[in-house]
Amino acid sequence: MITMNSHSNDIDYSNGYMEPEEEWEREGLLDPAWEKQQKKTFTAWCNSHLRKAGTAIENIEEDFRNGLKLMLLLEVISGETLPKPDRGKMRFHKIANVNKALDFIASKGVKLVSIGAEEIVDGNLKMTLGMIWTIILRFAIQDISVEEMTAKEGLLLWCQRKTAPYKNVNVQNFHLSFKDGLAFCALIHRHRPDLIDYHKLSKDNPLQNLNTAFDVAEKYLDIPRMLDPEDLINTPKPDERAIMTYVSCYYHAFQGAQQVKMHMTNTAMPDERAIMTYVSSYYHCFSGAQKAETAANRICKVLKVNQENERLMEEYERLASDLLEWIRRTLPWLQSRQADNSLSGVQKRLEEYRTYRRKHKPPRVEQKAKLETNFNTLQTKLRLSNRPAYMPTEGKMVSDISNAWKGLEQSEKSFEDWLLSEMMRLERLEHLAQKFKAKADTHEDWTRGKEEMLQSSDFRQCKLNDLKALKKKHEAFESDLAAHQDRVEQIAAIAHELNTLEYHDSTSVNIRCQRICDQWDRLGNLTQKRRTDLDDAEKILEKIDILHLEFAKRAAPFNNWLDGTREDLVDMFIVHTVEEIQGLIDAHGQFKATLSDADKEYNSIIGLVKDVESTVQKYQIPGGLQNPYTTLTSTDLSKKWSEVKLLVPQRDTTLQAELRKQQNNEMLRRQFAEKANQVGPWIERQMDAVTAIGMGMHGSLEDQLNQLNQYEQNVFAYKPHIEELEKIHQAVQEGMIFENRYTHYTMETLRVGWEQLLTSINRNVNEVENQILTRDSKGITQEQLNEFRASFNHFDKNRTGRLAPEEFKSCLVSIGYSIGKDRQGEIDFQRILAVVDPNSTGYVHFDAFLDFMTRESTDTDTAEQVIDSFRILAGDKPYILSDELRRELPPDQAEYCIQRMAPYKGVNAVPGALDYMSFSTALYGESDL
Repeated sequence: MITMNSHSNDIDYSNGYMEPEEEWEREGLLDPAWEKQQKKTFTAWCNSHLRKAGTAIENIEEDFRNGLKLMLLLEVISGETLPKPDRGKMRFHKIANVNKALDFIASKGVKLVSIGAEEIVDGNLKMTLGMIWTIILRFAIQDISVEEMTAKEGLLLWCQRKTAPYKNVNVQNFHLSFKDGLAFCALIHRHRPDLIDYHKLSKDNPLQNLNTAFDVAEKYLDIPRMLDPEDLINTPKPDERAIMTYVSCYYHAFQGAQQVKMHMTNTAMPDERAIMTYVSSYYHCFSGAQKAETAANRICKVLKVNQENERLMEEYERLASDLLEWIRRTLPWLQSRQADNSLSGVQKRLEEYRTYRRKHKPPRVEQKAKLETNFNTLQTKLRLSNRPAYMPTEGKMVSDISNAWKGLEQSEKSFEDWLLSEMMRLERLEHLAQKFKAKADTHEDWTRGKEEMLQSSDFRQCKLNDLKALKKKHEAFESDLAAHQDRVEQIAAIAHELNTLEYHDSTSVNIRCQRICDQWDRLGNLTQKRRTDLDDAEKILEKIDILHLEFAKRAAPFNNWLDGTREDLVDMFIVHTVEEIQGLIDAHGQFKATLSDADKEYNSIIGLVKDVESTVQKYQIPGGLQNPYTTLTSTDLSKKWSEVKLLVPQRDTTLQAELRKQQNNEMLRRQFAEKANQVGPWIERQMDAVTAIGMGMHGSLEDQLNQLNQYEQNVFAYKPHIEELEKIHQAVQEGMIFENRYTHYTMETLRVGWEQLLTSINRNVNEVENQILTRDSKGITQEQLNEFRASFNHFDKNRTGRLAPEEFKSCLVSIGYSIGKDRQGEIDFQRILAVVDPNSTGYVHFDAFLDFMTRESTDTDTAEQVIDSFRILAGDKPYILSDELRRELPPDQAEYCIQRMAPYKGVNAVPGALDYMSFSTALYGESDL
């Protein structure tokens, strides 16, 4: 909606049309066609005002040379009195008069850098036209604005809205769009349809259209003919300034007349004075449209803000619901600890978790950041538009989302810890199960046939020597049995540990362990019983073969040593460091050092057998080769000794392979540590730099925003380092590496630091953008903003971005607020505190502090102002009609008001009357959302 800012004293030089002196200087000489159009248009415009004083000009570059008519023109259009002119005819008198006119123009906020009095006195046409264009801008065009647009854009938008319903009219500029004359005719027909029959006009006859419009405007609207139809048609691109000057006369004539007409329509019996006022308004009243236009503009602005806020609220609700629902669905999966108790099952869940971290979570991190950014933007817009703070529905507050997100991250940490501990537990279980099986197989091989042997009655048919041999053999068996006691206890201990760790196949383990223990008990009982039987028969069996006995005694422990050695050489092991495997290698080296002594013992035992064979062969002893004291033979010992010598180099190979594996793991640890020790400090430095920028220590807000954007680009450029570290971390986990003494950084801490860095940058960017929005919308300068930031940072000693109540009070006092130390002063301070900390968090953040300071120094829309605006549109009635809303407001916003306004039920209500007062009050009340 277009408004007239009649109280403005400064010209906006934000575009080319508001910088006349600089543009004239750049152009050098005007285009001849444009110069002709401007000269005619500007002359007619000046005469339209000078005739009010009973005079006129004929030649624009000559008649202003003495400065008299120039001063008179300024007095007429401004309504103010200029200093008394010099009446002399000398050159210096003329320069003095022109300088008085130029000084008056400068006093209205207009800078005339390249235009001097000497050029005007010398009749410089270019400079004279530039001066007149500056006057037209200041007194005829500048006051036209639409929302936050420039004067040119406001006038263009007025033309677009007024000519929108007309066929063949499309106003996009102030040159070609008016060349065929239909736009001028449409403007006249829109306001005075009785003057022109628009439907009879043709786009193919521009000369007739232009003459019709110019003649009607001059005859009925008192707008002088400022343009020449032939010039417009024959010029490829008509002069914008000439057309803008002429169109502004249409604007002032129609807008001024419209308000006067509205006043007369609402009067039951207009008197002669009212009619005279209406008639004179066509000629003099330009300010009447200002109030209606200002009122409509205010309503459009308020409704547009309200509609945008409602859209942002609905978007926040949708995003919050979606994110919370995703967290609700994800938590049960992360909190589940059910598995099939197998290593492959846990590895599958670990891979699923990696997929979740790589693919499913990152989009949700972006969604959470967008949600927080939208929420902060919405709250800032609500504060700037003097609306109450937005309160999301229950369970969808930012704090609720933060708590839910924190719970999600805690569940992730707990789930990952559980997966790693479960893998370690199951790996140990598999190792123990293999160890149990190996020891059980060895034991069962050893016990196979032992029960039958102990239950045998063979000693009853033996001779004395055979009986003694059986007794010695039994003694050797008892030694062997005692030696196997440790193995049985180890088997039972391993089975107990598997049960404690809940091995998935513990049932079969328990059955086998119980079978071994029961057999072991039977072997003990049978051994004791057989010894008793042999002791009873020992009285008749006396001869003992010394050589066989010596062999049995020495072969049995050596055989046990061989069995134990074979078990140790094939025993499984699990290590996690180079030091541990090196310890095993050192122990194996010590074992190999004892092999020479073992070889001597082996040769000594074999020597006993050879002595027996020699004796038997020499004396031909029947059955003498059979050792009655043991079942071991030299063949058994030789076979086992050969196996031991083969297993020793195999063990060397296994240990060296494990050493290479641990060395590779060590390399992975160092590789991860080297990269992590680079990435970790880099993230910390970036976080410190972003925090420093967030404290406002780096130039203007735009500089801070540019720096934050640069940091954001640097962070995204650094992401390949994070991805490289993730690949190394995956290799570390696949290698079952659980500790790293070369760095205190873990992948989890680096991920959290990375996410916090992204969140910090987004949050600071949002805060700076909101501060820029606050600064620009409230009209505060960069110096004021720097002063606010400096005061805030001075009392923010801990650099937390917030102030405690006492720090905030000291800050207010430092910038000039007078807060008494009495009870009334405390009441005033609590009132201010309730504004800047409405949620009673106990802290005041900088955006709330800035909002408070800008609110103290700027004006904002209020419900009372909106009610006054509606009252102007309604012609001072306590109600407003649908037709009035549709006539003054854009279609979408008019329908928005009609749908939401309650029927007016007061005195003198008419059918269709709408209550604009309750509607305006509701705009500043609590939001439906």
